[in-house]
Amino acid sequence: MTPNNAWNQLRKYPSAIAGLIFILAMVALSGYTLVTLPYHKAIELWRGGEGVWVHTPRNAAPQWINVLPGINRSESILLDSARGDGEKRVEVYEEDFKEAIITLPIDFRYDTFPQEISLVLSSEYESKRPFVTLTWVTPDGRTISLGERSPRSGTDMFRISQDARLQRQLRGELPHIALFADPEATQPKPAHGTYQLLIEGLLFESAADLDARLIVYGEVYGLAGTDHRRRDLTIALLWGAPIALSFGLLAAVGSTITTLIVAAIGTWYGGWVDALIQRITEVNLILPVLPILIMVGTFYSRSIWMMLGVLILLGIFSAGVKTYRALFLQIRESPYIEAARAYGAGNLRIVFRYMIPRVIPILVPQFVVIIPAYVFLEATLSVLGLGDPVLPTWGKVLDDARANGALYNGHYYWMLEPAALLMFTGLGFAMLGFALDRIFNPRLRGR
Repeated sequence: MTPNNAWNQLRKYPSAIAGLIFILAMVALSGYTLVTLPYHKAIELWRGGEGVWVHTPRNAAPQWINVLPGINRSESILLDSARGDGEKRVEVYEEDFKEAIITLPIDFRYDTFPQEISLVLSSEYESKRPFVTLTWVTPDGRTISLGERSPRSGTDMFRISQDARLQRQLRGELPHIALFADPEATQPKPAHGTYQLLIEGLLFESAADLDARLIVYGEVYGLAGTDHRRRDLTIALLWGAPIALSFGLLAAVGSTITTLIVAAIGTWYGGWVDALIQRITEVNLILPVLPILIMVGTFYSRSIWMMLGVLILLGIFSAGVKTYRALFLQIRESPYIEAARAYGAGNLRIVFRYMIPRVIPILVPQFVVIIPAYVFLEATLSVLGLGDPVLPTWGKVLDDARANGALYNGHYYWMLEPAALLMFTGLGFAMLGFALDRIFNPRLRGR
């Protein structure tokens, strides 16, 4: 069957077109990921810990949920005087004495309180630390003292939400709730309006300087939300696509092609070669693949490429050897094989030029169908804690979500997003594979 005929037949199956769209979408997503988020950068971000993700909230839902009716959860706000946010002015009183006044306005229009509030003071001096006074101004004009600070040189972070002295001053209320609370409400709820953080820093050196960065951590963040380590899950969801497709494709190609070649060689040569292949296959069939992979991951290496190599080795002498052998026994007796032998074709030429190409049409649908099986196997290993410790994958996200009680704590997005991507990937290959089976198998075309 020519490619044009196959495409014309494929167009008759809407499920195949839908499956092809799913697969092309995953391929496009993989290409976009490789171009916009290089491997070394993705690994650096994913393994960077909270130091890299200092500006992101912990366990925040995706930001797009605020589009849903009746939902208006707090979003993260980042204000930095060094990049021109707010207002900064410096008043010089003497040569070695001046005052830096920074005002950061916070426009808060959400129906839920933020998770945390942090302030990063960046100061430059030689020996004398600046003295900083912090004041919070509410939309109705009330002022709340946040205390005084004497920041170190460079950057110094103050977690306002964890300030025990400030919490006592606010009558036991958590600072990130009390600072945004409506004083007239009977039940705690945030007051809408523009808040201000007033930072007054006394500088005791002529070359000294002061900047401030305010981080209000919201309950929603980014396209996919964040996990327990403040990491943006978009990174793992994006990189999970090329990893899953490459793992499934390489495993399917490696195991299927080698199985086909082994079955063809055994069938053609026969004798002790075929008997040896059949005995190895029968022994291999009783070996449990998943426990072997678990043992390799536990005692040797959890590298995804090591797992891939072991999986291909175990898949060479699979049940497909016997299936392909039955097909090659019929092909071996075909007239054109006798003709090839008559004009002097060698054994390997007959195997690779005349026998194997005859079963390719049958191989294609099976090849497409088994790709998602290997994709799910990689995810299964990750969920069992045997995934690659370096790579961000869908299975790794599922494992982290399970280990940290995502469903019990209401972080459904953490579990559902990678599960949905796995489901769509498997569904796309399955729908395309079933349609190809009908096209290439003449006995199924009329059904």
